[in-house]
Amino acid sequence: MERFQNTRLPDWDWWGKLWPTPGETLRDLGLSAGDTVAEIGCGNGYFALPAARIVAPAPVYAVDLDDGHLAELDHLADQQCIDSVVSVRGDARELSTHLSDPVDVALFANAFHGVDDPDEFLTEIESVLADDGRFVVVNWQPLPRAETTVAGEPRGPPTDLRLGPAETAAMVENATDLAVTAEIDIPPYHYALVFERRE
Repeated sequence: MERFQNTRLPDWDWWGKLWPTPGETLRDLGLSAGDTVAEIGCGNGYFALPAARIVAPAPVYAVDLDDGHLAELDHLADQQCIDSVVSVRGDARELSTHLSDPVDVALFANAFHGVDDPDEFLTEIESVLADDGRFVVVNWQPLPRAETTVAGEPRGPPTDLRLGPAETAAMVENATDLAVTAEIDIPPYHYALVFERRE
């Protein structure tokens, strides 16, 4: 399987300029001690590592297709003495085959715009959530790419691929039994939606 389109991993410095305090961002998204987490498309761990510190001793399943990213993540986890990150090489379209236990939080950051078959992907997400689990989508605001600059350069997906909160919510709610329970502004250019199962 190929990775989702327009989801190339930025370098660490790029992330640092955009979100200098990833742990604080994750707390704003509702992560707390004891949550089991699956980060889908984790890259080299910019969110997975601080997530592990927040939810410890619960595991963070860091899922990615790229062996190189996962090797770098494992190295950084060793350096930082974090032993609760579990690297999982696998495709998000087959997530349920890679996770043996349900998770409290499935985190999907900066890649929803690139999903080629949203219904299939979202069905997999829903299948790995605990009964009271949350699906958290972090997405670029639907602004022209020329206006979302980091370090003086336009960043993020092409303008025509960007999805606003209402469009993202509709896609998830139409494909699953999940509904939006929170919308969170993440300056300077992102928003997050939290989904939970409908009662």
